[in-house]
Amino acid sequence: MHHELFFHGETLHLMPSGALYWPARRTLAVSDLHLGKSERLARRGGSLLPPYETQATLEKLDRDLEHTRAETVVCLGDSFDDLAALNGIEESSRLWLTRLMAGKSWTWITGNHDPGPIDLGGTHRAELKLQPFTFRHIAEPTERAEISGHYHPKARLAGQSRPCFLADAARLILPAYGAYTGGLRCEDPALATLMAKDALAILTGRKAIPIPMPR
Repeated sequence: MHHELFFHGETLHLMPSGALYWPARRTLAVSDLHLGKSERLARRGGSLLPPYETQATLEKLDRDLEHTRAETVVCLGDSFDDLAALNGIEESSRLWLTRLMAGKSWTWITGNHDPGPIDLGGTHRAELKLQPFTFRHIAEPTERAEISGHYHPKARLAGQSRPCFLADAARLILPAYGAYTGGLRCEDPALATLMAKDALAILTGRKAIPIPMPR
C-alpha cells in the first residue's frame, strides 16, 4: 500500500502512515511526532485535549517498525512538543519508546520545538548525512537530495484533507507523523515557492496516493 519513489538513485517507500522506509539501508524516517503535545498545552494553560496522542503515535511507530524490521531510525525533528514534554509524558510511554529504540541505530534531529538533546539515548544531530541524502528538520532551498519535515504538509482529495509527502527532483518533505499536529496546505506560499512546479503530493491514509501537488 506504499508509494515507491525513485529518488537520487535510491528506491524509497512512502508509507500510508507518513513514515519513509529506505529498504537498501533498512532505515525508517519519521518527522514531527510532537510527543507530549496535550501535556504541553495543559501545562501552559492552553486547550485541554485528551492525553492520548503520545500513545497513538507510539502505537503507529511500533507497527511500522514491526512491519519494516528497520535497523536504523531517523526522527526529523520536533519529536517532542518542547524540551519539557519528555518529562511530562507517562512513564509507560517513556518505557515503550525506550523499548522501540533498543538494538537500533537511532538519531534525533534537532527541531524548532525541541532545540537540544534529550535524556533518552540515541544520537543527537543538527542534520544527518547518509549518502546520497541529507536528513534535516527544515528544508534548505538550495539543497538537493534532501529529506526534511517541519511543514506538516496537507492536501485535499475528494473533499478530504490528508497529511502528505511532497516530492520533487531536489527534495522530499515528510508529513507530520504525530497525532494532534495540524497541517499546512500545499497552496501556502511557503510550500508553493519551495517545491518545483512538477512536484508530487503523496497523500497518506489507507494507502499512499500520488497526485500533482495542488497549487
